[in-house]
Amino acid sequence: MAETGSDLPVKRPRDDEQEINGSISMETESTHISSVIPGWFSEISPMWPGEAHSLKVEKILFEGKSDFQNVLVFQSSTYGKVLVLDGVIQLTERDECAYQEMITHLPLCSIPNPKKVLVIGGGDGGVLREVARHSSVEQIDICEIDKMVVDVSKQFFPEVAVGYEDPRVKLHIGDGVAFLKAVPAGTYDAIIVDSSDPIALCLFHSGPAQELFEKPFFETVSKALRPGGVVSTQAESIWLHMHIIEDIVANCRQIFKGSVNYAWTTVPTYPRHILFLFSYYYFLWCALSGVIGFMLCSTEGPSVDFKHPVNPIDADKNPSKSRGPLKFYNSEIHTAAFCLPTFAKKVIDSK
Repeated sequence: MAETGSDLPVKRPRDDEQEINGSISMETESTHISSVIPGWFSEISPMWPGEAHSLKVEKILFEGKSDFQNVLVFQSSTYGKVLVLDGVIQLTERDECAYQEMITHLPLCSIPNPKKVLVIGGGDGGVLREVARHSSVEQIDICEIDKMVVDVSKQFFPEVAVGYEDPRVKLHIGDGVAFLKAVPAGTYDAIIVDSSDPIALCLFHSGPAQELFEKPFFETVSKALRPGGVVSTQAESIWLHMHIIEDIVANCRQIFKGSVNYAWTTVPTYPRHILFLFSYYYFLWCALSGVIGFMLCSTEGPSVDFKHPVNPIDADKNPSKSRGPLKFYNSEIHTAAFCLPTFAKKVIDSK
């Protein structure tokens, strides 16, 4: 079974929240809800004119507030159970495979025989589930700042959190940045950063994942990787956040001297959602594009060609009864993920 460590520093809780009628509301510089439909998540905002998307809420399964964020689980009519952290939908049962499988297998299938893997964030356990499919892996460390996320995921999303049951997994509760700084240079073959969303950080000013999108963090990641080691990190939507992607690409090209690539996948409920709770009604506003991207980078050393995987994994490889088969990833979609539309390719190549 996975071990739990509590010897890492954790960040202080945020103080930018207030209670409203027994529910939590997170203040932003521009709070505006233009439409309310009881019993639905409704995504409507003047920041994203002309767009709206709603999920019908059948039942609220869990509401809680950890030291770091608000945690919500609800049963939807069409996407199964949904996990929401500080208003950001982290996963739904229906489409989580498109994210978890891609953020994991894009890097791990691009290098031969990965042995030591670190996951930063990813408290729901989905990335662990996917890493465990690779029989060459001997050690899987995960550093998650919020224990409530781990506990809630094990209770309500057992098919995702099954990753924690792998004996190679060691769980560290604490700050991922502090964890990485304490890691000896060249420790890991691969690092997967499954973090919260920087758009939410822009609105809330700070948050548990803030440092995970800053240049010093990428420098720390680079040092923790062996020569030719790889990192995969969530990197926003080409439809909504090209200005953020530009900055991430520019930073990565300065730091990682091997390969630097941007890939993308389709996840209907991404990205990302800012949630406001008032009494028993749930209001959600955001932009919804159905697309999420990843930065795939390698350190100087053995060449890494992310577009042509050298360590293939197929739908029948190591499925195990608990993990189940792959639902989304295959070698063809791996290569296709790096094909960008012209508008995005132009911006990313210019960096």
